[in-house]
Amino acid sequence: MPIVQSTSYRPPPLMANGHLQTILPSLLRRVDGVTYRRERITTPDDDFIDLDWSCRGSRHLVLLCHGLEGSSRAPYIRGMVQACNQAGWDAVAYNYRGCSGQINRQLRAYHSGATDDLGFVHRHIDGRNMYQSLGFVGFSLGGNLVLKYLGENSPALPPDRYWGAAVSVPCDLAASARQIDRAVNKLYNWRFLRTLIPKAHWKARHWPGRIDLERLKSVRSLKAFDDLYTAPAHGFRDAEDYWRQCSALGFLDGIRVPTLLINARNDPFLDRSCFPYASARRNAMLYLETPGSGGHVGFIPHNRRAPFWHEARIVQFARSKGFLRKAAAAQCKTVDLPT
Repeated sequence: MPIVQSTSYRPPPLMANGHLQTILPSLLRRVDGVTYRRERITTPDDDFIDLDWSCRGSRHLVLLCHGLEGSSRAPYIRGMVQACNQAGWDAVAYNYRGCSGQINRQLRAYHSGATDDLGFVHRHIDGRNMYQSLGFVGFSLGGNLVLKYLGENSPALPPDRYWGAAVSVPCDLAASARQIDRAVNKLYNWRFLRTLIPKAHWKARHWPGRIDLERLKSVRSLKAFDDLYTAPAHGFRDAEDYWRQCSALGFLDGIRVPTLLINARNDPFLDRSCFPYASARRNAMLYLETPGSGGHVGFIPHNRRAPFWHEARIVQFARSKGFLRKAAAAQCKTVDLPT
């Protein structure tokens, strides 16, 4: 029954509010000392994915998956990269199609269940034959992606080589979309749409007739955006069909590698259905930790120079499962990250 009953996270004084925990790190956090080297890989459909590497010569690698409209430059990704490097691991931040600073070439982009692209990245990494272990760590949308991938691919993932962690995961996508659409959360809804809609306009110009520009003008919610673009561009009937097929909730029972799921109970993005206690009770490999505070990828530390709590917790979890063994150094061959 791997439900973590006693979590170690306690918010700083006056910082227990879920909205404060969510907004302040996004606006104010700066992570210095992380240097990336970029590798661009070509997908089977003639698109590209950019991977940003931060290597320490380790035989152990952590693959990081960002949230909706995030990238390798997001503070929570850079913070996790830094924590991994300080623990002695290499890290690679996976920028989804269209998220690395350059729009991707195909009509499709990314979505919460795009495990085909994650699998392509995974096979590319394994093809290097450099790493003894690989951890998949995802945040928000990326957490859903990681959990779905681990559940889908358990026969190919030996538990002595792979592990996972996911933070602030909307593992019931439909419920989370309704949550974000509430009046109290309109700020988040607007923040996502202000970058999603311009990307869809670019796609409409380059793929005439595939996106209804008149309907795009009236999009005011993630459901409307997913109905108009995300679902049809990625082979789903509509938003509800996309959410139903891609929600990680349907894949948790299949996870067979040690996996930590951290969802704060005051996360403004998450509905009650995003706290899968029943799945954790059934699955000895799924560790569910639900701090009372933390917001959405918040978990602000008491000491501003310390790593954020979830970063230290993920490192601690991986160490407890034996994924920090000393080994001969690997060579990380990539190309320079453009400015």
